[in-house]
Amino acid sequence: MKSKELTDKKYHAVMLVDDNEIDNLINQKMIEAAGICEHIFVHSGARSAIEFLKNIEKLAKASLDLYLPDVIFLDIDMPLMDGFQFLEEFDKLSELIKAHCKVVMLTSSLNPMDLQKAKKNKFVVKYINKPLTQDNLKKM
Repeated sequence: MKSKELTDKKYHAVMLVDDNEIDNLINQKMIEAAGICEHIFVHSGARSAIEFLKNIEKLAKASLDLYLPDVIFLDIDMPLMDGFQFLEEFDKLSELIKAHCKVVMLTSSLNPMDLQKAKKNKFVVKYINKPLTQDNLKKM
């Protein structure tokens, strides 16, 4: 039964990048309830998320698929490094990582400029306003 469940998952892993711990917890529970992935990596800062991706690349070259998130849910407004700065650093990662990880902006920003900037970014596949919902997850 267990192996059947694993094959039903859409993704091997997803990553949440948000400085708001409560949002991370709510989004993690929502993803768990949707049952779309086996692993959820949670980062409360964009810088730690980038470092995580860099370390995976260094440590697990042979088995990147086992550790890389398929989807990165990325907040925009964060201290130290915001979502767009994350995307600039993400662009510097290997082609393997960039091809594997799809970025979904998950934000409370109502700024139309943020939406336009996100739509122009080649790594952003979707722009979702918080909170994450079962409906959002089903549509992915």
